[in-house]
Amino acid sequence: MDFVAGCIGGAAGVLVGHPFDTVKVRLQVQSVDKPLYRGTYHCFQSIIRQESVFGLYKGIGSPMMGLTFINAIVFGVQGNTMRLLGHDTPMNQFLAGAAAGAIQCVICCPMELAKTRMQMQGTGEKKSSRKLYKNSLDCLARIYNREGLRGVNRGMLTTLIRETPGFGVYFLAYDVLTRSLGCEPDDRYMIPKLLFAGGMAGIASWLSTYPVDVIKSRLQADGVGGVNQYSSIADCVRQSVRREGYMVFTRGLTSTLLRAFPVNAATFATVTLILLYARGQEEGPKDCEAAQPSHHTQIQQQGQPSSM
Repeated sequence: MDFVAGCIGGAAGVLVGHPFDTVKVRLQVQSVDKPLYRGTYHCFQSIIRQESVFGLYKGIGSPMMGLTFINAIVFGVQGNTMRLLGHDTPMNQFLAGAAAGAIQCVICCPMELAKTRMQMQGTGEKKSSRKLYKNSLDCLARIYNREGLRGVNRGMLTTLIRETPGFGVYFLAYDVLTRSLGCEPDDRYMIPKLLFAGGMAGIASWLSTYPVDVIKSRLQADGVGGVNQYSSIADCVRQSVRREGYMVFTRGLTSTLLRAFPVNAATFATVTLILLYARGQEEGPKDCEAAQPSHHTQIQQQGQPSSM
């Protein structure tokens, strides 16, 4: 059930947040010498005016296919890891989340590579006169034909560095917030509390690793025009800081945080409510902590008290 709930939650998150992700990527990789966008709002305006509203959904095929499976893997691995660890403690929440984040990188990295390339294609054009890629799968196939597996996994190390601690913070923050809010299944405010906890967990996760995401986006967008600008992660960091200063690591942060709250609110609330609905009648969870995807031991064993 963890995998099914994660899958549905992932799809809900993609539909809500993809336009913000497109804006984030455009801002992260635009040229500092000839910037197309002045900020988040201007980027939104420009994309809609120049490329129509569908421009905001460029590359959605890749995350829609990938993120549903990624969330299924994340919530499934996290739940099983918590069962193996045995005790529901903050440290175990972090470790289980980190393990889930590391494992899903195998799918996440190629998916985000295709998404980034598709989002950058036809920038500023309503109807791109020369499309390099037909869709996300065609994008990955072309990259593989040119560069092999190494090309398809471009940015894997930065993805691993971002996702491992990021998902640890993600599940830890959600656990702490839901416990602090102390909601119950019959609480009329339970859903708003779950949405708030999920949204804030997403924001905390992004803030903890955002500079790495900027570098990852630049490495994955590098070579779109046929010329590679960066030779390594260190070279990308060095060139970016030299030309744009340390504020380069906050490029696109506003749109990321605007996206993080609704996406993760929708994802976590959907997963939690599905698990609550599926297990609640026969197992009778006592509070929202028992309904959390990370608290499978309490869910499965009726009447077992929380360890916190």
